[in-house]
Amino acid sequence: MKHDFSMSLDQAMTTQRAIRRVTDEPIEDALLLEIIHLGTKAPNSMNAQKWEFIIVRDETVKQQLGKMNSGMWKLARPSLAKKAEKDPGFAKVFKATDWGVEHFVDYPAMIVACYKGGRLGWPVLQAASNYGSVFPAIQNMMLAARAVGLGTNLATMPLWNNRKARKILGVPASHTPCVMITLGWPQGGYGPTTRKPVGDVVSLDRYGNRPWQGKEVDEIGG
Repeated sequence: MKHDFSMSLDQAMTTQRAIRRVTDEPIEDALLLEIIHLGTKAPNSMNAQKWEFIIVRDETVKQQLGKMNSGMWKLARPSLAKKAEKDPGFAKVFKATDWGVEHFVDYPAMIVACYKGGRLGWPVLQAASNYGSVFPAIQNMMLAARAVGLGTNLATMPLWNNRKARKILGVPASHTPCVMITLGWPQGGYGPTTRKPVGDVVSLDRYGNRPWQGKEVDEIGG
């Protein structure tokens, strides 16, 4: 069965956001495979296609990864809780993350992206190239999920200990688990995204030279 991915790219990109609160409604294998298929259409270094994807559904595997996820969250949570007390906007993100950690095993499916190679590269440019060959596929998959109404969240805490992650997932030492995407049907809507004006994050020629400071795209002339 082919699914409808016809949502405009503009709509998918401008409404995409991290969705952590999802239902336990199952996601069919065919849909997950279509999403991964679209992920593999992304650019990658030398077209070497040095990626592997693991769909995680097994309760035991999710529990083991969830233990690593909650362990890292316990370390980060105290300082982030203080920030949430002072920042109402961040408080929403904090509560959603808390929910995601607590309900980690309830996500109906997860996709772990692996790079066929070591975790570190030398020089640093090599490491950037390695991960740069995987992350475009991740974004393709997240946009594809958005197009069919699935919620996704990019997670790295469950994989912070690569050695343990490899053991849990049966990944050989020659491969590196890079990132996980949690997937599920959203409990609510996508809602609007809040971002800084594009002019606040763009410099011209040299860092800090911001001729478009405070301006959005539609405020900038040709």
